[in-house]
Amino acid sequence: MLNRTTLDPETRVLYGDSLQPPPGYVFDAAIATTFSLDFETALAAPVSLALFAAENRDDILSHPLALLEGAERIAGRLVVFVDAGHLHAQSRPHSRLCSLLERIIVEVAAPRGGAFHPKLWALRYRPTRAEDPILLRLLVLSRNLTRDRSWDISLRLDGELTGRPDATNRPLFDLISRLPDLAVAGLSNEARALTAQVAEDIRRVRWTTPDRFDDVTFAVNGFGGRVWQPASCARLGVISPFCDTSALDLLSRLPTAEKPVIISRPDQLACVDAVTLQAFGRVSVLDEMATSEDGEEVSTNALQGLHAKAFIAESGWDTILTIGSGNATRPALISGNNVELFASLRGKRSKVGSVEQIMGDKGFGRLTRGFVPSELEPLDPAIATAEANIDDARRALCRGGLRLRCERIESQDGDAHPWRVWLIPAESIPLSGIASVSVWPITRGDGHASDVLAALRAGTAVDLGTMPLVDLTRFLAFRVNADNDKASALFSTSLVMEGLPPDRHAAILRWVIDSRDAFFRYLRLLLSELGDPFSAALAAQEGAGSMSWATAADDAPLLEDMVRALCRGGERLHAIERLMTRLEAGNDTGADPIPADFRTLWDAFRIALQHQGPAYAG
Repeated sequence: MLNRTTLDPETRVLYGDSLQPPPGYVFDAAIATTFSLDFETALAAPVSLALFAAENRDDILSHPLALLEGAERIAGRLVVFVDAGHLHAQSRPHSRLCSLLERIIVEVAAPRGGAFHPKLWALRYRPTRAEDPILLRLLVLSRNLTRDRSWDISLRLDGELTGRPDATNRPLFDLISRLPDLAVAGLSNEARALTAQVAEDIRRVRWTTPDRFDDVTFAVNGFGGRVWQPASCARLGVISPFCDTSALDLLSRLPTAEKPVIISRPDQLACVDAVTLQAFGRVSVLDEMATSEDGEEVSTNALQGLHAKAFIAESGWDTILTIGSGNATRPALISGNNVELFASLRGKRSKVGSVEQIMGDKGFGRLTRGFVPSELEPLDPAIATAEANIDDARRALCRGGLRLRCERIESQDGDAHPWRVWLIPAESIPLSGIASVSVWPITRGDGHASDVLAALRAGTAVDLGTMPLVDLTRFLAFRVNADNDKASALFSTSLVMEGLPPDRHAAILRWVIDSRDAFFRYLRLLLSELGDPFSAALAAQEGAGSMSWATAADDAPLLEDMVRALCRGGERLHAIERLMTRLEAGNDTGADPIPADFRTLWDAFRIALQHQGPAYAG
């Protein structure tokens, strides 16, 4: 974190910890943006926001009840905007809980044809005491909302909501308020209203400047107008995993005292003109040991290496540290076609450090080695052509007006597959340079894939097969292969689905809460208050629910929690009422997870709730 030590690689922070509210506060609302996203990480985020933090993502993913309740609690209070076509997919089936993310994830497209690339969280926290102010937090990241092991940078700013707009925040307001208009398939009125609310709050926040820095400013590229670039300076350091010749030519001319230095990736530097690299005083890449956490074995499908992005400039007595999403590339810094976010921190060089101190052997540079131009073979032009065709196909599939239609069918095998799904193109999609396209619902896996290339080129509908209600999803996985076998892509996108039955959500709920033990553990989660992560984490553990119920007929601890919730306004009890209603809806054949004695107890609380009136569904 930058407000501890400037780019010190020994100072690290967990993603989930950055989302946790300050003491005395609870999560209220958030807007997030990312270039790419994987479903499991997106499922874990609501748990970190609304229930409890964990050491790593897998700890959260091992508790399906917590995933369900996390999604329930943040429904209507979180929207994540992601570049269309950059939802990660996999061959095996995703959890059916991923369909709950349809209410949260919104795919967008950059207005100038580039990539939608900013990575931020704008979070609002409400106090548990009425006299305390509303707090906001801004996370400016280089990391996407994915599971990777790359070296990234994050900046966390906390501040109080005030009554007056602050001109410093205008770029943030402009970015967030424009997000709904970038959606490729539209978005709900609820999501649009939440985005507008958070944008207005961000406009009126007063940030606490990180230690050793005097001020912070923001810039956004990608909407026309002046394109942000680093200014002329005495010395310049660049950390950028992606780079190209035109952007490095620009950066090499900025410093007046010394040649600039750069840390990038070897495959990127190998494509830069040699003359351009000679204009840099030092060209480095991340050492191989640093890319694998000091030799630690990591998954082969997890991204590794350098992903941090920073521009460090010395100007007068000051050091200006700019972090964010933008790489040293033409779309990010010259044409402005990419939507990018930058945050610039200014502080005295004596406190912040010089370019050499930050990027040299005593700073981030100790993780690097010199770049050797001959260490990589030149890029095969056929691969570049294939990758360009794949990228064009990705855009066409995600922005070409594809839609889904589901319809109830007569079942011959005990109602196991009562729904048929069709993929319907709005018009023919040429998909030049593509050899094959297969597609499947993410809840089904590629064992249920359909070959759709010919149908898409002809503009005709495709039967994607039959499936049970709980597998219906708007998220489709696509596998696209280039016709020269030099490139392929596996990704997902969310499509409008016609005929989606309203009880699909209840079916997912019943799939998760499939036993009395699961029912009672979920009750414990429902009764855990916002801001009480210990009780929420305890409730999510296996066996934490039914055991206490079985110890006594009246289950005094659970009864006390329910009475306490009633005295506090009944918000959690209204959530239990919704749970009961959903578990009962359409449950004609499944086993009933609700014990009869709890139904008797609940009848008394239902009468009390009716007298109390509606409560805020948090």
